[in-house]
Amino acid sequence: MTDAPNAAASLSEITHDEIFAGHLGGKLSVELSAPLETQRDLSIAYTPGVAQVSRAIAEDEALAKRYTWTDRLVAVVSDGTAVLGLGDIGPRASLPVMEGKAALFKKFAGLNSIPIVLDTKDVDEIVETLIRLRPSFGAINLEDISAPRCFEIERRVVEALDIPVMHDDQHGTAIVVLAALNGAARVQGRAIEGLKVVVSGAGAAGVACTNILLAAGVADVTVLDSKGIIGKDRTDLNPVKAELSERTNPRGLSGGAGEALAGADVFLGLSAGLIAEEFIAAMAADAIVFAMSNPDPEIHPEVARKYAAIVATGRSDFPNQINNVLAFPGVFKGALDAGARRITEGMKLAAANAILGVVADELGPEKIVPSPLDPRVAPAVAEAVAAAARAEGVV
Repeated sequence: MTDAPNAAASLSEITHDEIFAGHLGGKLSVELSAPLETQRDLSIAYTPGVAQVSRAIAEDEALAKRYTWTDRLVAVVSDGTAVLGLGDIGPRASLPVMEGKAALFKKFAGLNSIPIVLDTKDVDEIVETLIRLRPSFGAINLEDISAPRCFEIERRVVEALDIPVMHDDQHGTAIVVLAALNGAARVQGRAIEGLKVVVSGAGAAGVACTNILLAAGVADVTVLDSKGIIGKDRTDLNPVKAELSERTNPRGLSGGAGEALAGADVFLGLSAGLIAEEFIAAMAADAIVFAMSNPDPEIHPEVARKYAAIVATGRSDFPNQINNVLAFPGVFKGALDAGARRITEGMKLAAANAILGVVADELGPEKIVPSPLDPRVAPAVAEAVAAAARAEGVV
């Protein structure tokens, strides 16, 4: 066992003063990677020596990868419109979250990253800003951008740039969910292909999780939004949901959560909507419940355990925490290690398999994924992602 030795603390055990003290002055700083103690050091790091490096890069821009930090620098970018469970709180209020994300990149993958919050909700302005900032970064982690705008922003930035770009709320969540579902199914001796899965939420995470489950071979996925089951009979769907209706709900269900969950094997909660206890009780035997909304799960884990064989949440104070930190540090490190121009579906599937592989011999009903603090995870994910990038020829 190499999980971190410290037991998870619930929020009730952490004081208000501790939380604010931990954010005083921000959570990040810049450290030097070369000495700057003498006049000689100054002449090397800055003028006149730096001019030689700048001239060389001006003649061959590819040298910037070797002689600046760009090649290993991730921009953590948000407009503050979909922050945690807080919603549209604006760019300034989102900055502590982005700083935290950057800190996790450093801790788990050794990658430098800089939080950038943009004071605009305009898709064109966000895309244009990131294109103009391209010379400064080696990769872009989009974060906490509301749906459906996030889908267009990611698509356009990926198309415009030749570096790894990923909206973590979509794909980081999807990667860890797939790893956790594979872990739960393995514990039960089942294959995920035959599971009836209900996804509650058709925002960024819900759409991405649905896509990765379908790509992994799950044939029966039903998606719920705030108005009920997404199906071809609905006339109120936006283009993203309409397209989703063509690939989900194979049994043609209609209605709401009750109809969707009757006899279902898996509930995947990715919305703030609560799920009634009787709906979970109506699921199939040996049900799997992932109630991932934070800070309040769609159904309390202790209630879900009355009916479900395996329960997971997004919280650190219950077993089976499904946390994006299992994915994004290693995904970006692997992509950058390989020199990948983009992050592909194959790289995401490789990441999910690597996460599960870390605890393949330790699986149980209360351990379907590694701890978010397990030091084995990021290196394993990075290696698998880099290998997938090379195999797919995106380097």
